[in-house]
Amino acid sequence: MRSGTLFPAPTRAALLAIALLALGLTGAGGAHAVAPADGQEIPLWPADPPGSARFAAAQEVIERSRDPGIQDRAVLNITRPQLVIFRPERPNGTALLVTPGGAYQRVVIDKEGEEVARRLNRDGITVFRLVYRLPGGGQATDAPLMDAQRAMRLIRHNARDWGLDPQRIGMLGFSAGGHLAAQLATGFERRVYQPQDAADALPARPDFLALGYPVISMDPAITHAVSREELLGKTPLGELVEANSPERHVSKALPPSFIFGASDDDAVPVANALAFYGAAARAGVPAELHLFRQGGHGFSIRLVAGMPAAEWPGLLVNWMRSIRMAP
Repeated sequence: MRSGTLFPAPTRAALLAIALLALGLTGAGGAHAVAPADGQEIPLWPADPPGSARFAAAQEVIERSRDPGIQDRAVLNITRPQLVIFRPERPNGTALLVTPGGAYQRVVIDKEGEEVARRLNRDGITVFRLVYRLPGGGQATDAPLMDAQRAMRLIRHNARDWGLDPQRIGMLGFSAGGHLAAQLATGFERRVYQPQDAADALPARPDFLALGYPVISMDPAITHAVSREELLGKTPLGELVEANSPERHVSKALPPSFIFGASDDDAVPVANALAFYGAAARAGVPAELHLFRQGGHGFSIRLVAGMPAAEWPGLLVNWMRSIRMAP
């Protein structure tokens, strides 16, 4: 509100408090004074995202499921990246930033977003689903990484107000979203955008990392061809391939890592998961790898119901507890 004499000071303060409770905003750098409600959308950037393109088609959400009882939505033409918070009934202070997959062509928000969030909520974990910009159509190659860095910093900036431990904020990425998560975990210090506000003074490194059937390498021998082309184009230069192959940038600074997938994945070769696990082992970073016999690609939870691969959320939570990232 603008200053003036229309209201006495106590009334102005009361109105401001009401506004903050209603909006969940402090007004400074997009930070939230109180914890957002379950399912609330949180704008990622205080203004237009840096390096963002404009599309002829508007950002849209499409339904891909033919079963009226199942939602399987995807977001296209993303120019307004955002977080959505999924809050457990009994939060334990641990948070996960989740980056769903979609081959860098779309972001799948139910199967690898809300469904996963609700399962992890049962163990007290607060989940933030990120809808990140996609690199095609004129977007900067680093646009997804910009959004991931910003999301991690924004969560950490608001952690205390949102009832979270700022030293127990991890990241979980699926498929192409796994590539983005690995990019952040190995490139958290890369300067890919100019600071926007106080949140950007904070570190973007996740405290722990989980990758589900991830795209990792841009090496043509093992990569996922569609994700590679969407991210780098049809004939990328060698240095671009190098910069976007996170297995080549693993160091001791990599967070403890949990990786899972299926041996019968016919879309993204398990060589990707193995390459990242091997790089972590060589760097001396604690890492755990689970390769299930069946599951294919993109199985999340629902598509492997009743199969051993459906147990990965419990395995992940137990691993988080073992490294003291969850109580």
